[in-house]
Amino acid sequence: MPQPPRESLTLTPVLHALGDPVRLELVRRARDRPESTCAALADGLNVPASTLTNHWRILREAGLISMTVDGRHRRIRVRADDLGARFPGLLDPILRHAAPAPTADGSR
Repeated sequence: MPQPPRESLTLTPVLHALGDPVRLELVRRARDRPESTCAALADGLNVPASTLTNHWRILREAGLISMTVDGRHRRIRVRADDLGARFPGLLDPILRHAAPAPTADGSR
């Protein structure tokens, strides 16, 4: 799936993508569970499938994640090396200090 090369990553789309609590939680989960599927990472979030598809697209187009096709599944990996090369020290503090998005049962 198309994604921007490392050298074209810019801060505005990255921060925009991380500005949504659901997308932030998806990135946090993807970092903790590399190569998981979209469905596994979204499990428990109270978000319609069509909205999740849009969230994944925004994250991929911003350069935060890479998505690979594995049969009927899409596997997600956070582009931590690329982000660290372009914006040293940016991702970890954001993921560490931001509140998690609410899950389907209302917990965080």
